[in-house]
Amino acid sequence: MGCKILITMKKKYNRVLTIAGSDSGGGAGIQADIKTISAMGCYAASAITAITVQNTIGVQAVHPIPLNILEGQIDAVLSDIGADAIKIGMLQSAEVVNLVANIIKKYQIKNVILDPVMVSTSGHRLIEENAIDVIKECLLPLTRVLTPNIPEAEILVGRKIVGECDFFVVAKELSTYYGVSVLLKAGHLSGNTLTDYFYNVENDSLTLLPSMRVNTKNTHGTGCTLSSAFAAALAKGNDLTYAAKLAKKYIEQAIIAGAEYEIGHGHGPVNHFFEFEKNNR
Repeated sequence: MGCKILITMKKKYNRVLTIAGSDSGGGAGIQADIKTISAMGCYAASAITAITVQNTIGVQAVHPIPLNILEGQIDAVLSDIGADAIKIGMLQSAEVVNLVANIIKKYQIKNVILDPVMVSTSGHRLIEENAIDVIKECLLPLTRVLTPNIPEAEILVGRKIVGECDFFVVAKELSTYYGVSVLLKAGHLSGNTLTDYFYNVENDSLTLLPSMRVNTKNTHGTGCTLSSAFAAALAKGNDLTYAAKLAKKYIEQAIIAGAEYEIGHGHGPVNHFFEFEKNNR
C-alpha cells in the first residue's frame, strides 16, 4: 500500500485575473498573460474579450465575445476565486470598456494594471475610435498602473512624442491628469539602449529602467508580458516601484531567452519560461 502525504496547512495563491483578447498563435494576449503570471509564481484566471485569428505574421480577423458572456466570465472569477490584481489588455469597444469599468467598481479591485492595447505588432487596429474616450473617462480613473508604448501614449496625450527627452513630461502629464502611475515603454525608439520611464504617482518619484536592445524579431506580445508581470508582482504584495523593476527584469530576460528560437514566419514570441528552462537543462 502506498503512503499518503498529509497536508496540515493550506497555502493561498497570489491571484491575477487577466481580461484580454485571445491570440491563437499563443504569443500575445490571454495566452502570453497566463504564461507570464504562472512563470511569476501566481495563479492566473482569465476573461476573454475577443477571439483573434492570429499568428506570427499578423491578425487576420477579430471576433468580439458577447457582452453577457464577458460579464459572466469576470463575475464567475471574482465572486468565487477573487483577485489580488487585474491586468487589462484588449478592450475593442466602448461597451466592453464600460462593462469592465463597472465590474471593477463593483468588486473594488485596487491593483488594476491597464495595457492600453490599440494596435498589434503587425499594425492591425484592435480598438474602435470611440472606445478611447471611454477608457479616458471611465477606466483610467480606476487604474493604478498604465503601461503604454509610444504610439499609445501619443493617442492618450493627443500629440507626438519626439524622443526620450519627452518621456518624463508625458509620463507625468498622464499620471497627473488621470491619477495613475505610468510605465512609459521605449521599445519604439531607435538606439542600442532603451530606457523605460516609471513615474510613481503615489510617492511622486521617477525610476529609469534601462536595458540593451536585443537583436531579434521575436518581440510579439512584449507589452502583454510586461503588464502581466507587473500585475503578478503587485499581487505578491510588492510596492509599485519594486514591482516595476521586477516586471522590467522579467521581460528583459524573456526577450533574451526567446531570441534563440525560431518559430513561424513573422514576429515570434518571447520565452516566458526561461527560468524553468534554465533550471532543467
